[in-house]
Amino acid sequence: MDGILPLWKPKGMTSHDCVFKARKLLQTKKIGHTGTLDPDVEGVLPLCIGQATKVVPYLTDTSKTYVAEVTLGTSTETEDKSGEVIEEKQITEPIPIAAIEKVLQSFLGETEQIPPMYSAVKVGGRKLYEYARQGQVVERPIRRITIHSIDLHKDSVRADGSVFGFTVSCSKGTYIRTLCVDIGKALGYPAHMSSLVRTQAGAFSAQDTVTFAKIEEAMEAGTIEQLLQPVTKAVDYLPLIEADADIEQKVRFGQRLPRPAEADLYRVQRGEQLLGIYETHPSYSQLLKPKRVFVSGKAGGTDAND
Repeated sequence: MDGILPLWKPKGMTSHDCVFKARKLLQTKKIGHTGTLDPDVEGVLPLCIGQATKVVPYLTDTSKTYVAEVTLGTSTETEDKSGEVIEEKQITEPIPIAAIEKVLQSFLGETEQIPPMYSAVKVGGRKLYEYARQGQVVERPIRRITIHSIDLHKDSVRADGSVFGFTVSCSKGTYIRTLCVDIGKALGYPAHMSSLVRTQAGAFSAQDTVTFAKIEEAMEAGTIEQLLQPVTKAVDYLPLIEADADIEQKVRFGQRLPRPAEADLYRVQRGEQLLGIYETHPSYSQLLKPKRVFVSGKAGGTDAND
């Protein structure tokens, strides 16, 4: 079984919980997810199965789209509604929609973000949430992120402006919780993220997803293969090298290829079959070397490292 199963992650489960349940349902251990979602968050969580686990890093690197809700007036230790309140400030005058829109637009483009203490980012070999649970605060690395688009849901704005929703498309590594807190600061109030749904991960949108109930039905009916998306969909954002028989043979044996343009990463396909992912050779910029190979001279695929 090879392919990508775009799961609609339900609330109340961690991403690891979802992988564990999928392994039991599909009766296979080779499953990986493509970007952690907190238990209170629902939405698109592509699961890579079999050979598709090799594209996990490339799908994780893609942009994501979320629908979030901000609540102004209170901030929490976890930056979402599950945490203890650490600051409060009453909203005495209604916040105009125009002011909210202006602040949202100020986050467009490349910006810096400090990840929350309650996150899986590692500092000194330990995850930040491990420090936080022990009451320790450590210096956190500043990250460069990109907000591609951010749009206010005007019909969601509460009369006093204290609660509002927005849709954001952003680069990997963006913490929407922290974005909500930063939006609140820009408006002059403590804030937290009160809800979050991921509606897109790379090429996979909410319309592509299936529930655990649907997966169970398909397993019972013997039609699970029909729910799998091709591995190529995960990397279709990479420039394409169309392979003929000669190029396919080179890929199978992990050989170098000419670099056709200035891009650093390429997908090599023959028809609908993904043969490999190639990267710029570190010593010869006019050549590409294999980074992941999905076919080989022998039966089955292999990872290439030269």
